[in-house]
Amino acid sequence: MKTSLTVKLGQQLTLTPQLRMAIRLLQLSAIELEAEVNEALEANPLLDREEDVADDSAASTAEASEAEALEARGDTPDVAAERSATQVAERAASDTDAGGDLGQGPDAFEGDWTSSGSGQGHGPSDYAADLAASTAAIEDLHDHLFWQLHLSPLSPRDRSIAVALIEAVNDDGYLGETIKAIREGLKPEIDAGEDEVLAVLHRVQRFDPVGVACRDLSECLCVQLSMLSPETPGLALAREIACEHLELLAKLGPERLATQLRRPGEEVCEAVALLRSLDPRPGAQINPGTPEFIAPDCITWREGGVWHVALAPGSQPKLSVNRHYEGLIAQASRSDASYLRGQLQEARWLIKSLETRAETLLKVANCIVRQQSGFLELGPQAMRPLTLREVAEDVGLHESTVSRATARKYLHTPRGTFEFRYFFASGVATGDGGAASSTAIQALIRRLIDAEDPRKPLSDAKLAAELKTGGIPVARRTVAKYREAMNIPASNERQRLG
Repeated sequence: MKTSLTVKLGQQLTLTPQLRMAIRLLQLSAIELEAEVNEALEANPLLDREEDVADDSAASTAEASEAEALEARGDTPDVAAERSATQVAERAASDTDAGGDLGQGPDAFEGDWTSSGSGQGHGPSDYAADLAASTAAIEDLHDHLFWQLHLSPLSPRDRSIAVALIEAVNDDGYLGETIKAIREGLKPEIDAGEDEVLAVLHRVQRFDPVGVACRDLSECLCVQLSMLSPETPGLALAREIACEHLELLAKLGPERLATQLRRPGEEVCEAVALLRSLDPRPGAQINPGTPEFIAPDCITWREGGVWHVALAPGSQPKLSVNRHYEGLIAQASRSDASYLRGQLQEARWLIKSLETRAETLLKVANCIVRQQSGFLELGPQAMRPLTLREVAEDVGLHESTVSRATARKYLHTPRGTFEFRYFFASGVATGDGGAASSTAIQALIRRLIDAEDPRKPLSDAKLAAELKTGGIPVARRTVAKYREAMNIPASNERQRLG
């Protein structure tokens, strides 16, 4: 076989380092992007945050103006410091003469009140500090129970058993482990019998909130009923229902249960009303759960009948090139200059990639708001079907780029903060030739379930029939899939008291 030379014409896509950086930054979430930027700031001396530069310039300007003021008065820094100390001492003496401690006189309280901004509104930093303080002040259920345990007159052995019981309590206030498992966990230090553990459990269940550390709902209600006054109307019948007929009450309702128990309907209704006044989740009032907050990437608001979209404050890192190190490139040696040039190129690439990321997010967010304006105005029932391909064609980007731009990005709207992917939903053809999104169908299903009779909840087949009557033909299996996606139990489990 002879070797020969041939000419071939072809096209090939090559990912440049700048393009790779832009793709990587686009798919990062806000937290990951901040970590990436911090790492780049530590590794690259030619990168600076614009906020840091602004703070340094403001501080230097303030120092310069202060020095000019001192020079105009003919004071030296030492004389100014001495005068400041004298003023502080005089103010302290006047406060002491007024009968108050330093900084605690009437003027101090008045100054603190006005500076706190009563009627002015807190700034972002004050709001963040208040939020952090309120989050840190939340008391845990276990801490609340341990505090009461330390005040209880128990022997060291019983106290160890109580500690094991409290540690087994879940967030709702129920005992998450069996008595046998708790006894095994106490060994070999303590070999406690079942009666001994139950006796300590009886003490813990009377802690605040009453009914904590119970093993089921029936026991929880019975413990709470035992703390009521014996003269409470309907107490005896309520205790009987809670201990023996709770499941029967949920299935039959008060009237049919009265027939089953051969009791007057008024007495059963009175006992049921007493049961309803109890707390089925006693731990929730002490441990409501730490709120989680999401920092959105974009925000949208309506002004003059038009929806506007912008990047959320603080979501886009502001970087700049360090001019000092950039100016050293011409004066540095060959090796140092080569290193600085490489770092300068990477800094410019990073800044350009961040700008490209911001532009892409704004394009995608604008398209989503434009397509889902019905949802923003009317709610989930007005959500229209939307796919990544439609958005990609609208903004002139590739579908994979839109997919990266919508991954773990959030949009703040007047209806709440939602992930970009929330606005993409598959569609179902309607009877009038249109289409309804899966989100809109789920909203309709939830509305039908909320309006149903709790004694006769709607089955999946009846829900499908109701939707078909409204012009949305969906199968029973589709309704069941959407209902399970919303964590709504089946009709036989939703049956409740009348």
